[in-house]
Amino acid sequence: MTTAEDRNFDPITEHFVKKVYGGLKGDIRLAVLKRDLSAVVSELSQQLNRPLKILDVGAGLAQLSIELATQGHSVTINDISDNMLTEAKTQAKQLAVIEDIEWLVCPYQELDSKLPSESVAGFDLILCHALLEWLGEPKQIMPFFKKWLAPTGVLSLCFYNPASFVYRNLIMGNFNLLNNPDFKSDNKKSLTPNNPVSYEEVEGWLTKQGFNINKVSGLRVFHDYAPLKRGGHSHPEAVIEMELRYSDQAPYKWLGRYIHVLALNTLPSGDI
Repeated sequence: MTTAEDRNFDPITEHFVKKVYGGLKGDIRLAVLKRDLSAVVSELSQQLNRPLKILDVGAGLAQLSIELATQGHSVTINDISDNMLTEAKTQAKQLAVIEDIEWLVCPYQELDSKLPSESVAGFDLILCHALLEWLGEPKQIMPFFKKWLAPTGVLSLCFYNPASFVYRNLIMGNFNLLNNPDFKSDNKKSLTPNNPVSYEEVEGWLTKQGFNINKVSGLRVFHDYAPLKRGGHSHPEAVIEMELRYSDQAPYKWLGRYIHVLALNTLPSGDI
């Protein structure tokens, strides 16, 4: 029996950057994540009375963690893709923080041996955005979070929502995809994850590790479902404003293409 492999975007970095980070989709993503994280970073910094120690796992372009580095926080950025981190370093260099950041190119499974020795006390904030669904064994990253997060730390976990795949294909009439439970995209450029996990699964894994979910938001709760650009959809600023308004409200947040969870490290871990 073979072990499922983690996805590496080295071969399609340019395509990935354009599709995921470019345009309005990327702007919505950043707007919601920044909104959710700004309060957390501010509160943690005040409680600890010092800059935060932050780890960004599977960082991609690492836009958020690079911005946090410009605010004086101690940031370690990791990704399996050397090409993705090369793109991220370009941005960090422009913002004059490239030398202030620890860069680690490797699968997250190798981080145990590569993280700085001073990190043994744990990171105050771990970011893991849009990585879970690309892992061959997503459940296995949960003990890693528990090990490396400080006792008072916060985990920011963002992952693809498979319910959005079902709902969008219902709207589009793509019933053939929904009638084939084993559907996997054979397009090597496809950015629809082949291994998505539901919120309920992730919630169970986090709970078993002793995390307490503090906040849940949806990213792109309506943008991707709109077939026509009319009315407010013709104005990107209005779309972002509405996405922010409804992103943390039920039932709309559960329709997000991605789910963002903020979880507190509160209890000893259980067996997973």
